Amino acid sequence: MSKRYRITRAMQNDGDSVQTISLEECKQYFASKPDFTYTSVYTVVGATTMSIEGEFFMWSFGDATIPFRYYEGDIYVSGNNEAVIPRMLEVASDLRADVVEG
Repeated sequence: MSKRYRITRAMQNDGDSVQTISLEECKQYFASKPDFTYTSVYTVVGATTMSIEGEFFMWSFGDATIPFRYYEGDIYVSGNNEAVIPRMLEVASDLRADVVEG
């Protein structure tokens, strides 16, 4: 079973409001990282080809490309490749956010 992680500020309650990560904030942050590129369509190639529309920040690590997907104020990433864990924790720290499994 694959693990999925969510980078979020949902647990950071400042009074009555919950801060979310904005898309603009993500675009600025990831644009400053040379190992990330932005795409609005993520294509998975296997026995069949599937394209998913959305906000994707693709992390290049060796021969692998791992999507960090922005969706409704959070960033989601698969934990299938263990190399993503330290990078994900770095991103969460830089964005002043928490990491939640699931």
